[in-house]
Amino acid sequence: MPKKYYVGEGKKIQTEGLLYLPKMTLGPEDKPLVKEALEQGVDALAALQEILYAQDRWSLLVIFQAMDAAGKDGGIKHVMSGVNPQGCQVSSFKAPSAEELDHDFLWRCFRRVPERGRIGIFNRSYYEEVLVVKVHEAILQSQKLPKKLITKNIWKQRYEDIRNFEQYLHRNGTVVIKLFLHVSKEEQKQRFIDRIDDPSKNWKFSTGDVKERGYWNQYQEAYEEMIKNTSTKDSPWYVIPADNKSYARIGIASAIISALDQMDLEYPQVSPEKNRGTSGSEKKALLEEKE
Repeated sequence: MPKKYYVGEGKKIQTEGLLYLPKMTLGPEDKPLVKEALEQGVDALAALQEILYAQDRWSLLVIFQAMDAAGKDGGIKHVMSGVNPQGCQVSSFKAPSAEELDHDFLWRCFRRVPERGRIGIFNRSYYEEVLVVKVHEAILQSQKLPKKLITKNIWKQRYEDIRNFEQYLHRNGTVVIKLFLHVSKEEQKQRFIDRIDDPSKNWKFSTGDVKERGYWNQYQEAYEEMIKNTSTKDSPWYVIPADNKSYARIGIASAIISALDQMDLEYPQVSPEKNRGTSGSEKKALLEEKE
């Protein structure tokens, strides 16, 4: 599954193409199979995460990007449900604060990069700087950049900065994978309506969501250019169909498992000195210990 949605380096994609929108209708007989597949994925992910934590050499950064209502929060919740909280950290990035605007656009995310042995989740990220800021260029004018640095090449430069940043992380043991949950315009509309109609989901809805929907085509173009310019061999993009939430969650789990599997993880080898301590005398002493 990861190979199916992997986007190669410099590959042009069409986010509106049917390739990324499989027509998948689940009947009663299919749902148990999908549930079982996700449960197996969650279990496999939990097992790999435990070894990652014990080995304490690599770390994994998983970046989620998507249009509103694509299912990022639910995907993170379900896929990471079996992972030990000690070995995982989730960071959500919204509009930058005044302090964050006083630094470069990577600064606030760099501070949240996972430490060795952990999986870091970015719910949105520095990629917003070549998405929402690109669609709404007025935001760029408020970012305190010197005017002479805001040129027609700024997006090309930011793509380059992102590629270099992710290469730096990889060279220091942090593997980065990026997941674009691709929801169709029709499905997004239905999910917005559901949020309006269901009182328990009202809190998820914002009037700004509908306003941003008016820039759908501009966002699709921005995503295509972003993915084409920032998907690399070491830090690839996966474009995962998100109209069916269950299918998307299996895709998310598969991509993360694939990234961990490629690290050749193994439990730490016990040193000879420490190994001598497990030869039997300590165990015998414990068993003979009086209450």
